[in-house]
Amino acid sequence: MTTMGYFNPELFEFLRELRNNNNKSWFTANKRRYEETVKEPFLSFISDFWPHLNTISQNFEANSGPVGGSMFRIYRDTRFSKDKSPYKTNVAAHFYHQSSGSDVHGIGFYLHLEPENSMGGGGLWHPAASVLANVRDRIVSHAKEWKLIREKGIVVEGDTLKRPPQGYDGAHPFIEDIKHKDFYSMVKFSEQEVCAPDFMDRYIEACRYIAPLMKFLTLATNLSW
Repeated sequence: MTTMGYFNPELFEFLRELRNNNNKSWFTANKRRYEETVKEPFLSFISDFWPHLNTISQNFEANSGPVGGSMFRIYRDTRFSKDKSPYKTNVAAHFYHQSSGSDVHGIGFYLHLEPENSMGGGGLWHPAASVLANVRDRIVSHAKEWKLIREKGIVVEGDTLKRPPQGYDGAHPFIEDIKHKDFYSMVKFSEQEVCAPDFMDRYIEACRYIAPLMKFLTLATNLSW
């Protein structure tokens, strides 16, 4: 059992203040605060999570590098967005499959910390059409396996189609799952849980809980579990 705490309420306080002061001058003045209360603890968590992730699957990576690693940048890409706020008001990491790289649309475990909205889990978010078709086809061809996953209480989240996708039987027992455009599952965490000494254990437990879904998706996308 891990009893070392990584995060404290100052992380959430910083993100709340950033939400109300989302501009370059404020962030520049508080950048050292960001480094000490948000970035450094998060990278430390990622580094220590790595051996635990290996006990779930040895094919996913927890990269604690400050640039190009598992942790997402705080800077928003505003090129194609109406919202020109320069900074994200959350901190997150994507623990991606080693064979598919760090593409955010590839399969991976995920951790998201945000005031009133912290969660952890994983799956596929907005995958390519070919990947989505592979997952849907595997649900059809491995219906018993998919049934076992759903019977564990794992809830598949994300966007869905209003109608069955073309080529799939609308009467299929899992047609509502086949309609999904995303395939991920998340466990919610309170701020108190995130700041508790046993948060690493809570997050590992969440990852183990959704591991059957992750295995299914990994195999569906022709990757090694």
